Amino acid sequence: MSTMSRAGRIRLVAVAVLVLALEAACRMGWVDPVAVIAPSLMVQGAWRLLASGKYTGDMLLTLSNVAIAFSLAVVTGFAAGWLLYVLPRLRRAADPLLASYYAVPTFIFYPLFIVLFGLNRWPLVAIGFIFAVVAMALNTLQGFERVPRVLRRTARAMRLTTRQEMLQVVFPSCAPYLFTGLKLAIVYSFIGVIAGEFVLSGDGFGFEIAFAYNSFDNATMYGLMILLLGFVGGLNTILYSWERRLYLRRGGR
Repeated sequence: MSTMSRAGRIRLVAVAVLVLALEAACRMGWVDPVAVIAPSLMVQGAWRLLASGKYTGDMLLTLSNVAIAFSLAVVTGFAAGWLLYVLPRLRRAADPLLASYYAVPTFIFYPLFIVLFGLNRWPLVAIGFIFAVVAMALNTLQGFERVPRVLRRTARAMRLTTRQEMLQVVFPSCAPYLFTGLKLAIVYSFIGVIAGEFVLSGDGFGFEIAFAYNSFDNATMYGLMILLLGFVGGLNTILYSWERRLYLRRGGR
């Protein structure tokens, strides 16, 4: 735990130094304010946006789209990872597709999603889903593969049922990989939905950021970006804290 605490302090110091350096550069006129504003002004812009409530609807729309995409990706990705584990032939057939999956620009499917789902929120949810589901599936597959065989043999020697083996042996053993899949799924869901809103939508977080950029409204643009980073960082911090509590309960570090 001391190593993690030290690493956390180093990260905080590094981030603080970079923020202070950018603040000083902006205040001293070394950076063009048309391109970048001071971090303090970014925070002020984010606070004004929250206080005004002007963008609350867009924020809630984006967060609900991300929540739907993330939930579907986690459930489907876990099921797909389990199927790839129990069906080796399916995995061998899917390996080339999985290896090159993220080389395909997923936004090319947006017109197809519009035809399938209509001109509404669901094409953006679909983009977030297909962006996140493979990350969850691959980490689930790795988690099942990394369960030590000795643990499975011990479970069988103790005559545990299949359900008891999964809950008491398999899931705790592959928990680090499952948590990694959850954290990646959150990030990829945000990336897919926000990027889709940025170029394809007429509302939401991404659209408002793009609109502020085109209007040269840096305070609003950077304020929205700060809020977005706060949401994503907060969710990952919650997952990290949950993961740490699980490890401590199991006696790990």
